[in-house]
Amino acid sequence: MISGTYTKESASHIIDKIFTNEKASHLYRQLLWLRQSEETLARLYKEQEMRTPTHFGTGQEAVAVGVCEALECEDVVYSHHRCHNHYLAKGGDLFKLVAELYGRIDGCSAGRGGSVHLTAREKGFVISSAILAQTIPVATGSALAFKMDDKPNIAVCFFGEATCEEGAFYESMNYASTYKLPVLFVCENNLYSTESPLNTRQPEDTELCERARAFKISSEKVDGNDVYAVYQAASLAVARIRAGKGPFFLECMTYRWREHVGPCFDHEVNRTYRSKEELESWMEKCPVKKAASYLLRNEMVTKDELSQWNFEIEERVQKAVTLAKQSGWPKALELFENVW
Repeated sequence: MISGTYTKESASHIIDKIFTNEKASHLYRQLLWLRQSEETLARLYKEQEMRTPTHFGTGQEAVAVGVCEALECEDVVYSHHRCHNHYLAKGGDLFKLVAELYGRIDGCSAGRGGSVHLTAREKGFVISSAILAQTIPVATGSALAFKMDDKPNIAVCFFGEATCEEGAFYESMNYASTYKLPVLFVCENNLYSTESPLNTRQPEDTELCERARAFKISSEKVDGNDVYAVYQAASLAVARIRAGKGPFFLECMTYRWREHVGPCFDHEVNRTYRSKEELESWMEKCPVKKAASYLLRNEMVTKDELSQWNFEIEERVQKAVTLAKQSGWPKALELFENVW
C-alpha cells in the first residue's frame, strides 16, 4: 500500500519502485486476462444463450488494470454499465461473472443482475449500475464514510466522459473537494456516448481536467491504452489521496472496439457513426500489444514467455466458462426475494 506523507520526494520513490520486472509482467498478464475473458464472452454471446444486454470493454482494459493495481483490497470500487474489466481487475471471479451472464444461481448477483449489475464485495468491488452517473455520488458517500470513521481507505468511481455532462457529477465533485474526501474519479474518455461523438456533445476544445480544476481538484490526463502510464498516474493519485490531499480526477483517453451494446463491431452491422478505419487506427494502439512491446523492448520477458502466458490464461478462461455452464438455475419461488 502506498501511504504516508505525500511529497515530491515520496512521489519519486513511488515511481522508482513501480516498474520492476515482476510488476511490469503482472500488469501485462492482467491485461491479457481481461482481454481473453471479454473476447471469449463476446464470441459466446452470439450463441444467444446469454439473455442480458452486455456492454463489452474490449480495448479499454488498461484503465481498469492500471487503476485497480494501485489499490488495496479494502478500497472500494464503483462502476458503470461497461463494468466487466473493473470487476475482474479488482479481483472479481470470472466464473461468477460468466454464470451471471448466463443467468445462473452461482452468478455474482445470483443470476438476477445480468451484465450491468456486478458485485464482489469481498474484493472491494461494491456495485455497477446502468444509470449514467448513479455511482458517482455513491462513491463520494463511501469516501465520506471512510473520512468520518478515520479509515485509510479510498473510494474509486469509473465512468465515461458523457457522465461529465450530468449534474450529479458536478455536485459530487464540489462536495468531495469541499470536504477533502478520499475519492478517485476515473474518467474513461472513449470519445463516444452510445453513438454520439464527443465533438457534438461538448464545446470545441473542451478539457475535462479543467472542469475538475474549477473545483480545486487535482487532475491529470493520461494515455488510457498504456497500462504503465495509467498505473503510474493512479499510484501517485492514490498516494496523494491517502495523504489527506483530497479527491483526484484522472482522465484516461481510450477507445471501445465493439458496438455500444452487444458483441459485434459497428461496421459488421452497418452502423455509420464511426468508420472501420477509425476503429483500426485505435486497434493499432491496442493496450495488450503496447504492453507486450514494452516488456520485449526492455528485455523483461521473452516471446516464449508471452506465448506461455497466453496459453495458460486461455485455459483458465475456458475452465471458468465450462463451470459456469454447469451451474444451476435460480428457483422460481425465490424470484421476489431481495426485491425492494
